[in-house]
Amino acid sequence: MSKEYNEWSSNLSFILAMIGSAVGLGNIWRYPYVLYSNGGGAFYIPYLTAILVLAIPFLILEYGVGYNFRSSFAKGITNINPEFQFFGWFLPVVIFIMTIYYSTIIGWDGIYVILSFFKGWGSNPNAFLTNNVLHASSNLGDVTTFVPLVGISMLVCWFIVWSISHKKVSSGLSNVSKVVIPLLFAIMIFIVGFSLTLPGANLGLNELFKPDWSLLSNFSIWMAAFGQIFFSLSLGMGAAFTFASYTKSDIDLISSSLYVIAANSIFENFAALGVFSVLGYMSLQSGVPVSEIVSQGTGLIFVVYPTVFNILGPLALIIAPLFFFTVYISGITSMLSSFEVFSSSVQNKFHLSRKKAVTILCIIGAIISMVFATAPGEFLVTVTDEFVNNISLVISVFIECLIFSWIFNMKKIISFFNDQSKFLKIGNWWVVTVRYIISVLLIVIWIGGIHEIITTETTEHLILLMLLSIFSLLMAFIFTKLPPRTENWLKVEERVK
Repeated sequence: MSKEYNEWSSNLSFILAMIGSAVGLGNIWRYPYVLYSNGGGAFYIPYLTAILVLAIPFLILEYGVGYNFRSSFAKGITNINPEFQFFGWFLPVVIFIMTIYYSTIIGWDGIYVILSFFKGWGSNPNAFLTNNVLHASSNLGDVTTFVPLVGISMLVCWFIVWSISHKKVSSGLSNVSKVVIPLLFAIMIFIVGFSLTLPGANLGLNELFKPDWSLLSNFSIWMAAFGQIFFSLSLGMGAAFTFASYTKSDIDLISSSLYVIAANSIFENFAALGVFSVLGYMSLQSGVPVSEIVSQGTGLIFVVYPTVFNILGPLALIIAPLFFFTVYISGITSMLSSFEVFSSSVQNKFHLSRKKAVTILCIIGAIISMVFATAPGEFLVTVTDEFVNNISLVISVFIECLIFSWIFNMKKIISFFNDQSKFLKIGNWWVVTVRYIISVLLIVIWIGGIHEIITTETTEHLILLMLLSIFSLLMAFIFTKLPPRTENWLKVEERVK
C-alpha cells in the first residue's frame, strides 16, 4: 500500500483513534459490574497494579513493534520470522470474528436509539427485549428464524463502518476520531452529571464504593482486575500494532500510551458513577436493594436503563437518546479499530487497494453476521464472545508477547522510545516485565478461563466452541498458504535501525 493510505493526518489523530479503540461497550456495561462485584473501593488496588504491571509495559511494546515495521500485523509477524506467519493470521481472523459479533450488539443498540425517543420498549423492558426485539430462543434449531429488524440495524452498522474505513486513514479514521471521541466524552459527562443529581444517587454510589478489603486475599479479584484492563484496552488485539504503524516519525509513543490508558480509565470509572447513580435512583423508587438490581451486559443496557427511563419522566426523552447514542458511537469506534486489523493484513499480502479490501470484507462480514440476526442470536453472541475472549485471544496474546519480547529484539527500540519520550523512560525493567511477569500472567489467566469453561458449560456450548476453534485455525491456515500477490510481503523494512 502506498504511504498516503498509511499515515495519520496528525499524531493527535492516532491518540484519539486509540482512545476510540479502547473506549467501548465494555467500559459502560461491564466495568461497573466488575468494580461492584470485586470489592468496590478495594478493587482499585489490583486495578492500579494491573495498569502499572500489564497495561503500560505491554501497550508500549505493541506500539514500538508496530511503529518499527510500519505494516499490518500479519506482515509484521512474518517479517520477524516467516515461520510464525500462521500466528500472524490467526489473531486477525479471531479479531474479525469479534468484529462480526460486535456488530450484533451495536445493531441492538441502534434499535434502542430510535425507541428511546418515545420509550418504545413499553412498561416491561425485559419482556420487550426478549420477545419483541430479539425474538430470543436458546434452541439452535430456530436459527432459520430470521429477525428482520435486527438484521437491518446490523447492516446499517456495517454500512457506517464501510463508509469510514474505505477512505484513506488521513481522511477517514482521522477525521472521525477528531469529532467522535470528544463528542463521546462530552455526552458521557452530561449523562453522568445528570445522573448524580437524581434522588437516591448516593445509595448507588455508597453500594459501589463500599470497600470489601477481605477480597484482596482472593485470587479472583486480582484476575478480574487484570482481565478488565486486558480487555478494556484491547491489549494484544492488533489494533495498537496496526494504528502505531500509521504514525509519523516524530511520535512520542510512551506518552501516547499513557494518554490512552488514562483516558480509558477515566471514562470507565466515570461511567460507573453514572450507572450506579441511576441504580440508586431506581432502588429508591422501587424499594428494591441496589444489590438486586445491578447487572451487566444486555441486562444493564437494554433492561435496567429503559426501566429507569420509564419512571424518570419527560427528561428521559432527552437523556435516553443521548445514552443509547453514546453506547452506539463507542461501539462503532471499537468496531472500526478491530476491523482495521484484518483489513490491513489482507491489503498487505494480496496487494489490494484499501477501498477494494474494505468493501469485500464488509460484505463478507455483513453476510456472516446475519446468523446473529436469528432467534438464537443472543445465545450465539454469548458463545462467540466466550470463544474470542476466554479461549483464543488470551493465548494469542501470550504467543504475541513471546514473539515480540524474545524473537524480536525489543531492546533495540528502547533508545528510540526514550529519545522521543517527554515523561517516562524505559529500560531493563520494561524488558523483564514483558518477558517474564506479563507472560506468566497471561498463561495463568488463560488456564483459569479454560478451566471455568470446561467445568461450567453445557455439551452443546462446548461443541460450538470447538467448531469455532476449528474454523479459526482453518482460516488462518488458508490465509497463510495463499501465495502473496506482491514481492514486498517478505521484504523486511524497519524504521528503527
